[in-house]
Amino acid sequence: MKSAVLLKDTLAELAQHKLRTFLTLLGMIFGVGAVIAMLNIGEGAEREALKTIETMGLRNLIVEGRSFDENTLLEHRKHSLGLHYGDIDAAVSTLPQVTGYSAERRIERYAMISHAGKSDGQVVGVSPSYFQLSQLDFHAGAPFSEHDEVQAAPVAILGSSVARSLFPDGDALGQFVKVNHVWLQVTGVLAEPYQSDQDFQGVQLGGEQNQLFMPLNTAQSRFRAEHLAPELDAFRIQLAEGANSALIAQALHHLLSYRHNGIDDFTIIVPAALLAQQKQTQQIFNIVMSCVAGISLLVGGIGIMNIMLATVLERTKEIGLLRAVGATRRDIKMQFIAESFAIAILGGVLGIVFGILLSEIIAFYSDWAVSWSIPAIVISFSICALIGVAFGVYPAIRAAELDPITALQTD
Repeated sequence: MKSAVLLKDTLAELAQHKLRTFLTLLGMIFGVGAVIAMLNIGEGAEREALKTIETMGLRNLIVEGRSFDENTLLEHRKHSLGLHYGDIDAAVSTLPQVTGYSAERRIERYAMISHAGKSDGQVVGVSPSYFQLSQLDFHAGAPFSEHDEVQAAPVAILGSSVARSLFPDGDALGQFVKVNHVWLQVTGVLAEPYQSDQDFQGVQLGGEQNQLFMPLNTAQSRFRAEHLAPELDAFRIQLAEGANSALIAQALHHLLSYRHNGIDDFTIIVPAALLAQQKQTQQIFNIVMSCVAGISLLVGGIGIMNIMLATVLERTKEIGLLRAVGATRRDIKMQFIAESFAIAILGGVLGIVFGILLSEIIAFYSDWAVSWSIPAIVISFSICALIGVAFGVYPAIRAAELDPITALQTD
């Protein structure tokens, strides 16, 4: 049987029973669509996680001081001064993979005002390198210079949210802000972050938009420190390209524990480890959801087999007539396999459209990130076609093995 004739007969048979064909297609449409939607969402989540980690600096190690109640803090201070510059110096001199660092100190704010508004944002003193290590972009102005740091200059950089609160008209650059009793001149405004505040693997991110930054030396020389407060609240170190961040984090932890006399008054955040953990979690999610969606494909394949078996019984006399006029068993097999294959292909195409629409609907209503996964589309479509052929083989064999004389005598 020629391919053109086979295709023509296949399409004619499917078109003759439109409702039955459509109902058979549903299982394949939902299966392919579900696989594509879930893998697209998984791909989007993975890329979103990578963007989130990049804001922390994938090559960074972040050391943060821990908070304690006053009695516990008083006891700890007998043995440890908390985070201070000596810790950074020790890390830089001990760990050869360190290529840069920045330090942070938070200021207790009781007032933050301008001529046009006020803000309840946080106030932080940072090293000039902080913005580069944190990969923060500027909407206007530029980061602090080393001269600003050395001279304890009364300058400030505003997060986007703080800038809107203090200067609703949008003209913040060059203006003055009063923090507690000190006037600071705005020399920069951060760009809007791609995400708002969020918690990622237990780490709070995106808070820079609600912060005012000043040179670290300005914070230490012009603002009074809290009682028993450490010299630094946090610091981060940048590692060389290709360095094993997990191994270096262990070495840094041992170093700081020794320097702090065994007092556990700090935590170390390893962005690269957070990304690996996120990828592992996402991979498990993808596997589970793909298995669930794959069940729909199997159900669709069973539906194809069921319909094709019913078609064999319905067309028994036709099969006998075809055999009587010279059609071979192979011709009969090919005809039924072609029909099941056509149903699977059509279901796969419609399933791709359904999966894309489903992805967009889920992304719109849930505010999840979606990224198109070409491998997901190719794999789900290929599996759909394979299932169509596999579940069409048995009905095709049943049809081909019918005795022509018995088939012709069937009512």
